[in-house]
Amino acid sequence: MPIALPPIARREFIKSSLALGGSAMIAARRLDAAENLTPKLDQSRVALLADTHISDDPNLAYPGTKWPGSPVSEDEHESVNMAQSLAKVVEEVIALNPRPANLIINGDCTHSRGTEAEYRELIKILEPIRLVGITVHVTIGNHDNRNNLWSLLPFLKKEQLGIQASVIELPHANFILLDSGKRGSLGESQLNWLAKQLDTRADKPALVFGHYNPFPNRGIRPIRGMSDGQSLLKILTKRKHARAYLYGHTHEWQHHQKEQLHLVNQPAVSYYFGKGHAHGWLDMKLTKAFADLKLQCKDRAHQQHGDRRKIILKD
Repeated sequence: MPIALPPIARREFIKSSLALGGSAMIAARRLDAAENLTPKLDQSRVALLADTHISDDPNLAYPGTKWPGSPVSEDEHESVNMAQSLAKVVEEVIALNPRPANLIINGDCTHSRGTEAEYRELIKILEPIRLVGITVHVTIGNHDNRNNLWSLLPFLKKEQLGIQASVIELPHANFILLDSGKRGSLGESQLNWLAKQLDTRADKPALVFGHYNPFPNRGIRPIRGMSDGQSLLKILTKRKHARAYLYGHTHEWQHHQKEQLHLVNQPAVSYYFGKGHAHGWLDMKLTKAFADLKLQCKDRAHQQHGDRRKIILKD
């Protein structure tokens, strides 16, 4: 089952802050600030993040535009501080009214290979989200290590087939969270599990989340799709109540459609691969008829800030 970080109580927060190296005074201040904000939680609003790539060094900035074959010249690479980017998203989500009841990070939570130190930094940054009652869900990407995550937070360990795969039931749709792991594949067992979940929940639209792109990237950086991506798409397009597959990995905001199925490539919260590309998160609002996605760029002046996509949930 995908890791879910539940809301956190005052005593629990101060205790965990001390354990992670914080102070009771700082913890109390942050808690008081959070409690002064009282918007309601909306079960039909979801904050969608991907590729946060948090390092164990909160000051680390990474040049995402620097990759083999990049068209960006050596002296024009653009770097992004990952911790600051996620912290800004946290502030923006908390400022919403109403607030989303759930927040999903769709893989690659950490920068290297999912060390415990990286997950500790991630948890610190996400603490204000939990303090205001928002539940955090995490899928596994190629930069994650589910065993380290489970070791650090054993009380949150929920296995399905030995991996993280589960369903979030919301009023207007079911979210199915998959585990594409380090090798960019789902595997026959997980694909069978997905088909079963879809078939037993055919009374409600389904939106499926996995970290990897199901086909070769159509954006700026050539990235292979998952090895069993075609099998995934066959399962989803065959079931007409499956309305979207949302993925990260390519660090680029893209949208395609295959029959009734919307293929939504989430932007990275952290660094991007193309010079001047958007990075940020998606604000999703669900109704019985559709899911509305709004791109929230870190740079509010970016030409794509506020870009919208609508996923029809029922014909």
